[in-house]
Order: sequence, then structure tokens, then C-alpha cells
Amino acid sequence: MKLPINCPSCDNALSVTTLQCNNCGTQVSGKYDLPLLLKLTQEEQDFVLGFFITSGSIKEMALQQGVSYPTMRNKLDDLIAKLKQLQHEIE
Repeated sequence: MKLPINCPSCDNALSVTTLQCNNCGTQVSGKYDLPLLLKLTQEEQDFVLGFFITSGSIKEMALQQGVSYPTMRNKLDDLIAKLKQLQHEIE
């Protein structure tokens, strides 16, 4: 199950407020932003993982997914633009 990143009631961004150790039960409370990559959809996260696994080979990713190189390149460009926008929002 993917960690929710938006409020189910008003759709605003959620933040992490409590972390807990599964071993001893220690809790740390505060207000923490979600890591940038967790703000991506599951499909986008899978793309990033595939990119790393193929050592950044767009050609290899395109072959594995049965799409053209330009299609895969466009997906990468779209993801880069989204990450830049998300990064700008948290600065």
C-alpha cells in the first residue's frame, strides 16, 4: 500500500508528524515534509526505479516496456519537469 500524500478530505498535501520504532516503540514527533520521490505516483516511482536498474539506459527501458525510444524519452522529460516543479514548491 502506498503512503498517502494528499488529504482524503480536502486534497491538500499531508506531512509526517510521528515516526515510531517497530523494535522498541520509541516515537519521534514533529512536522516533517515527505521526501520528494514519495510525492510521485506509483507509476512515476516505478519509472525512476527502472531508470536506476538499467543504469540510466532509456534505450534499455524502451526495449523492456515495448515502446519507442522517443516515447520513453518524453516520459523522462515529463518526470524531470514534475520533479523540478515539486522541488521548487518546497524551497
